[in-house]
Amino acid sequence: MANQNIYEQAFINQKSVYKTNRSGGNPILKLALNLREKQIAKYRRLIKNDEAFAVASTLILGYRADLSKEILTAYSKTGTIHALSVSGAHVGIIYLVLNFLLVFLNRKRSLQLLKFVIICTLVWGYALITGLSPSVVRAAIMITIFMVATTFSKNKNGYNILAFSAFCQLLYNPFLIWNVGFQLSYIAVFGLIYLQPIIYKSIYIKNKWLDKLWNFIALSLAAQIVTFPLSIYYFHQFPVYFLLGNLFIMIPLVFMMYLGIAVLIPIFEFLSPIFEWIISCTNDVLRWISNLPASTFSSIWLTMPQFILLSLALGFIIFALERRQKKMLFIAGGLFMIYQILVVQESINLSQQKKIIFYSLRKNYAVAFISGNKAIIETNLNPKENAYLFFIKPSLEQAQIKEIKILNLKKDTISPVFTKKDNQILFYNHSFLIVDETFNYKTLNAIGKFSSLWITGNTKFDLTKINTELKYNEIVVDATNKDYKIKLFKTFAENNHKNLHVLKKNPSYLIDLNP
Repeated sequence: MANQNIYEQAFINQKSVYKTNRSGGNPILKLALNLREKQIAKYRRLIKNDEAFAVASTLILGYRADLSKEILTAYSKTGTIHALSVSGAHVGIIYLVLNFLLVFLNRKRSLQLLKFVIICTLVWGYALITGLSPSVVRAAIMITIFMVATTFSKNKNGYNILAFSAFCQLLYNPFLIWNVGFQLSYIAVFGLIYLQPIIYKSIYIKNKWLDKLWNFIALSLAAQIVTFPLSIYYFHQFPVYFLLGNLFIMIPLVFMMYLGIAVLIPIFEFLSPIFEWIISCTNDVLRWISNLPASTFSSIWLTMPQFILLSLALGFIIFALERRQKKMLFIAGGLFMIYQILVVQESINLSQQKKIIFYSLRKNYAVAFISGNKAIIETNLNPKENAYLFFIKPSLEQAQIKEIKILNLKKDTISPVFTKKDNQILFYNHSFLIVDETFNYKTLNAIGKFSSLWITGNTKFDLTKINTELKYNEIVVDATNKDYKIKLFKTFAENNHKNLHVLKKNPSYLIDLNP
């Protein structure tokens, strides 16, 4: 959040929000969002299939709220997720069509100026109906600067246009440099400018139509190659059939773009059944591709040093192939070897890890007891719940956990390194006393020593009643406790000089047991 210039957060309940009936905010953004809502309502009226409606709204208008997880997975596994992100490709398609239709205006200088005004107006008009989403605004700025260069200057340099458009956006908001979409957009366009011609020229094809196909393959390869390290770093997966998926979607995407915009115009509403049919067929084919064997390499986690080494190695390989220099290829090989050494070293370290993670959740508890590549999860969450899938599962994948056992505090368990009996847990040499609704200190030995006190279940137990001879080093309070109870625990910890870790509205708590 700090990378977005956000350093503080506050939580309020719904009853604390009052409607003022006063207009505020950015009037242009308000106009754009209202305009988009009207177009979404039109799609909802024209498209009967819910899945097709969700894809149409996402594809044309950038409205993702109704998109199902199944469709997102299908597009993600086939490397075509960019088709669902209203971005440079979509704006580029609109620009190419307008540029083709208005080619007759290239005859005179004055007519070229008119062409510039018409295309810029329509491109920014499209940006407006998408709600001025950041990716579309980025693409619109790029195309506007490109058109300024082509209209008013004879000397055009793609790198200068790309750099200047990035500079303009960073001048407005420097924190965009940390935005994933911003990074991927500019790196992908750089790849198209620099790498696509190199790939395309590497193979000569005489046949006109096969040559056009090869040109598109070169485009797809260039974008995928340059964004590969960054995509792995952020999304932790690689779509094996990205080339097949992109080769398939290129024609349907163009038709969907044209028809999607056309049906928003009243006289072309009759085309909506065709639009809906193309979307449904496209979804079915992408679903089939995503279900092919080994469609995705997933759970790939890169550290920052690994990401840098992989990026440098890839860069030197590209330079070596372009300039035909063996020296650069040897450097790339050396960097890749160092990268592999880091990967192996991390795998060895993770195979020997011993740690406990208390997850920060909204109203549930979840604690991971990790030993090597195995984990025991004490939680009241279902593995299919979003809280588990979004917070717990990714951290276990990052830790390279291969074997997971999910338990809850009501069940006793005995294993070589983990024992849970009644209100006590022993994991290696770290012991917990669980203070919940079933806790009764009288059943414990009068004298005992624990590493941590784990308070859960909004217990009614008064901590002051615990025998003073019962020793513990810290108190961990999870999110199942009410706010007023947490205040009492804070007061108790301060009065008794105990370390307190409150998980609610705070970061997760890690206990590393490795020496």
